[in-house]
Amino acid sequence: MSRIAACMFLLFALISKGYSQYKVVIPLGGNSFLTKEALNGKEEVTNDGWANWEHSDAVWSVYIWLSKPGIIRCNWVMSVPGNGTSEIEVSVGNVTKTIDAGGWGEKTYTTGDWKIADSGYVCINVRGVKKNGSSFGTVSVLTVEGTAVDDRISFVRNNTDNYFYWGRRGPSVHINYDLSSIQNDIEWFYSEITVPVGNDIQGSYFMANGFAEGYFGMQVNSDTERRILFSVWSPFKTDDPKKIPDSQRIIMVHKGKDVYTGEFGNEGSGGQSILRYNWKAGTAYKFLLRARPVEHNYTNYTAWFYTTETGKWRLIASFNRPATSTYLKRLHSFLENFEPATGYLSRMAWYHDQWIRTKEGNWIPLNGMIFTVDKTAKRGFRLDYAGGVGENGFFLKNCGFFNNRTSIRSGFKFEEKKKQPMIELDQLEQ
Repeated sequence: MSRIAACMFLLFALISKGYSQYKVVIPLGGNSFLTKEALNGKEEVTNDGWANWEHSDAVWSVYIWLSKPGIIRCNWVMSVPGNGTSEIEVSVGNVTKTIDAGGWGEKTYTTGDWKIADSGYVCINVRGVKKNGSSFGTVSVLTVEGTAVDDRISFVRNNTDNYFYWGRRGPSVHINYDLSSIQNDIEWFYSEITVPVGNDIQGSYFMANGFAEGYFGMQVNSDTERRILFSVWSPFKTDDPKKIPDSQRIIMVHKGKDVYTGEFGNEGSGGQSILRYNWKAGTAYKFLLRARPVEHNYTNYTAWFYTTETGKWRLIASFNRPATSTYLKRLHSFLENFEPATGYLSRMAWYHDQWIRTKEGNWIPLNGMIFTVDKTAKRGFRLDYAGGVGENGFFLKNCGFFNNRTSIRSGFKFEEKKKQPMIELDQLEQ
């Protein structure tokens, strides 16, 4: 048998056993989550992989997207401390395989083959069964291979530009409202959000009224805290608010009762206002924003939030932005997750009853949208994003590694007639 024929025979044998020529290194720092935490455990996902793995009830989960069905095999780069031994379970679907790890130094441990029935996201779960040392070990890298693996596989490939952080946060999704038929200046923007029960996941920011210079919406900050957040960017471009010259700083004009105001940074800088308010999933909340030019080449932005539980509008804050003379432009809404640890949990919301009011006093409904995403999605690092229209209005959905994604820049219209807001604007708290 010739060398070429022997190589072809070997390649066929490897493929028949579930291998392929394509092998992919999955960095755990950007593609895994602690999906079950141990009581009082210190386990965590770091940029270098899994750390402080001491408890058998902790579960690590790795997510990859495959373009076709077939076979996958997992190879783990792992070290067990000292001369200890560990028994590890690896599961895909309802099939579980076991690794016996131990000995000195870092080694590669291979699990058997799993049959993947369809394209889409695959979750690989790992937990420790038993150990005789202080830790089950440290794991830095997963390598996958097999007939289901090709160059279309999707995952967070590297940490360039801090993408382990952004990738674990998941893709941000946006509604860009169609303003093409609006000829006059927009002074007011009204909208509502309803977060379905079970979708108020920690780390979610359901942003209702976005505009060219800022944003206004509601967050889930912890198990015990929720916020209404209204921010306006400074015209001075920096991520450090301390670097903003006095002439470029956002000026707080008024704020509502119990509202905190200050500065923010790290994503541009500017003025920020926060109302801690325990809003509820399953309830519709209303947002109202006004922008208009004022003297000395400032624009005033004022935001109100309707507390459904009390039936009243509350002033959040009123800011003046220097070197700006404008009405509202680039109206949008978005959904993002700002907590990397919860990026494996899906969340969605209905964005509905959007209206604008021109400076002449005419209310006009917004019935069209374009769906867009952030760089995490555009680079193909995360594919769990969706948006569109349904019976309750427009919707956005992200995270959770679901498969039914929406094509980027898809357009949607909500044709049902909307009811004009009935608001006594001159009675609002100023």
